[in-house]
Amino acid sequence: MKRDICDRKPRPVTIALDRPVIETSQSAGRAAVRRWLWTVAALVFVMVVVGGATRLTGSGLSITEWRPVTGALPPLSDAAWLSEFEKYRLSPQYQLLNAGMSLGDFKFIYWWEWGHRQLGRFIGLVYLGGFLIVAALRILPWRQSVILFGMGLLLALQGAIGWIMVASGLQPGMVAVAPVKLTLHLTFAGLFFASVVAFATTLTPPRRTEAGQGRSAAWLLLALTFAQIALGGLVAGSKAGFTFNTWPLMDGALIPSGATLFAQTPFWENFVDNVALVQFNHRVGAYLLLAFAIWHALSLRRAALGSGGAKRATALAGMMLAQGALGVVTLVLVVPLWAGLAHQALAFAILAMAVVHVTRLTGSRE
Repeated sequence: MKRDICDRKPRPVTIALDRPVIETSQSAGRAAVRRWLWTVAALVFVMVVVGGATRLTGSGLSITEWRPVTGALPPLSDAAWLSEFEKYRLSPQYQLLNAGMSLGDFKFIYWWEWGHRQLGRFIGLVYLGGFLIVAALRILPWRQSVILFGMGLLLALQGAIGWIMVASGLQPGMVAVAPVKLTLHLTFAGLFFASVVAFATTLTPPRRTEAGQGRSAAWLLLALTFAQIALGGLVAGSKAGFTFNTWPLMDGALIPSGATLFAQTPFWENFVDNVALVQFNHRVGAYLLLAFAIWHALSLRRAALGSGGAKRATALAGMMLAQGALGVVTLVLVVPLWAGLAHQALAFAILAMAVVHVTRLTGSRE
């Protein structure tokens, strides 16, 4: 007699983990992290441009207090505006440079500085929120999460340096921030920006397999780019761009007549406060950087014509050539707002490309 089919013992059912499904989930998580980091990088780029506008409009010292939380709210009444204006009127910049400024003019510079700080707060919140999600869901290996945490500390340090910079301009006799501290503020912004771009690039699958020629040269090109940005910060801080507004020579000479490159003591102060030496160093740095970028592009094109590295190096050389031309225009026109902002923005675009170039070559295999 045949057993009824209902009497058969059910076989144990096993559910196998589908590896492609897991890999797809991991890829989706990494893609989300990548989009978050590129968003942060874009916000920092905008922040650098807004910071440049804040500096060029003379707005950076309009808010004389550092209130990371309560300072997020702007003045909301006439009494509050008068209170903020009174604080500014006690500052050296107002007394020595802007005496007699109207409340309307004060509001103009106040809004620039407030917007700059508000954008900084927003970047901090976007980064913190993204990091907490990455850590809570364990989207990345713990080592990469630790790197992200360190990058967050760098962002917090950048905010603190921003206030130290502002505080330097509120000291007796000062009408602007100290050039060294402005340069530190700009350089640390570049460091955080570069770290975000590098991390996002490592999470972005390359379009093609690349040979690794030119790694050392790419690293040197990145270091020279950072150095040139720092020299640009000193030019901005010392307002050296408003002097010797001729090119290719400085007022008709390699070293302007009547200017001494090492007149101040101690010796190191010449590199910060001597506007002739500060501008001279920035000019020479630009020539060296451009020459090295062109050499790097030509060497990669000879070694691996058509490769991703050669194309990026060529693009970098072209961007630096455009940056040099824009720098000349900015100088000759005595730093109009549009040119100063474009020059600073293109510098960070070049920095991003240099970081991507290094990251791709470092991650490639011969």
